[in-house]
Amino acid sequence: MQKREFAKSGGQSGGSSAQPAKRGRPFGSTSANSAAAAAAAAAAEAMSPSALLGPSLLVHNSFVVEQNNKRMVLALQSGLKSEVTWALNTLTLLSFKERDEIRRDVTPLAKIPGLLDALLLIIDDWRDIALPKDLTRGARVRSLGVNSSVTGFGSEYDALASIQTPGSGVGASAGEALGKKSKHQSSQWWNEEDGLFNLDDEGRAEKQLCAIAASNVIRNFSFMPDNEGVMAQHRHCLETVYQCINDHMTEDEELVTNSLETIVNLAHLMDLRIFSSSKQSFIKISEKQAVQAVLGILNSSVKAWNCAAAELLGRLIINPDNEPFISPLIPQIHKRLVDLLSIPAVDAQAAAVGALYNLVEVNMDCRLKLASERWAIDRLLKVIKTPHPVPEVCRKAAMILENLVSEPQNRGLLLAYENAFAELLFQDGKYSDSFARILYELTARSNSRVASARGIWGM
Repeated sequence: MQKREFAKSGGQSGGSSAQPAKRGRPFGSTSANSAAAAAAAAAAEAMSPSALLGPSLLVHNSFVVEQNNKRMVLALQSGLKSEVTWALNTLTLLSFKERDEIRRDVTPLAKIPGLLDALLLIIDDWRDIALPKDLTRGARVRSLGVNSSVTGFGSEYDALASIQTPGSGVGASAGEALGKKSKHQSSQWWNEEDGLFNLDDEGRAEKQLCAIAASNVIRNFSFMPDNEGVMAQHRHCLETVYQCINDHMTEDEELVTNSLETIVNLAHLMDLRIFSSSKQSFIKISEKQAVQAVLGILNSSVKAWNCAAAELLGRLIINPDNEPFISPLIPQIHKRLVDLLSIPAVDAQAAAVGALYNLVEVNMDCRLKLASERWAIDRLLKVIKTPHPVPEVCRKAAMILENLVSEPQNRGLLLAYENAFAELLFQDGKYSDSFARILYELTARSNSRVASARGIWGM
């Protein structure tokens, strides 16, 4: 997929010579005009199917993952466009599966030594150059492709070929010019925003596509049960995806979506204390910042992100070790989840009910705060009365109300809805048991004189 050659224009020192075959392409692919070359290419294809492995969307049947594990890692670490593209395309196909497909012979790709780190390096490299000039960039040594004069991204070939002295050929002049550059200037080319390696928008766009492809592979990894344990304990992986979520206002939407889906898949195994553990840290982020990043997604204007963030919070709160970091933000979380209940979209309502169902199971404080949240009871009742097309969502909504009434402090607030509870008790047989228990808790056990006078549902 290389678009340019080093000596694309200008004079050539020495005689004319045959152009070498491109990396990763079948032999003879660069001389397609001759019939002999076409025959040679066909013969090479038939004799060596593995020669088809290049920067394309084709993974040949003869490709054996175990024999190419190290090659894929080295290709990602090389920083060369052709190698990186080949590895990302291959990994995308190897990690993809249909929704209901069962792949018993799948290789746990996240367990391949160095593969997950190499993919994260691709994302980190893009995020380093994606920052605008007016933002402060923290010092970080960039190592991806640092040993290569040209990586193949953007117009680097053209920029390198333009460095020439009068009276000499392009190849010789470029070599002499590069030899005269000091270490300081080479570092300047690599690290500065307007350096050689960040020269054009095309190169930046290609780096961005590579980062998105890497995040998509990591997302695919997270769907495989064999990979969940490794990824949930990988601090660099968690820091990277949380940082992408945190920067959702400026980051690429597809990169944010892939990061969000990854973290949702790993949430049930995640312990937020990993951000303060002794494991090596690549991006400084605290437990509080991680929860605030999810809250930012929950408050965003993208409905799909809202649903994923609600599901993520519902899964994180299940782990008691995460509770101290989520509890301070419970009022803001409740308010936004209640807002989602009012959206006429079944997926948003289902995500909000699922998150609230887990939150009210945590402690008394969550139940008290939700009961006092304006419109919370009305909208939960509306989900049941409509009803929601998924019966499980209605059942969870009724269970939420039953949890709320179990707290004596909430009974005074819920007595205002006694008639609505009684109506649902007689109209809907599916949830009559839940509303019978709610009415019993409201009247039979209340200490209020008014409630005792109205308590006709007691046993």
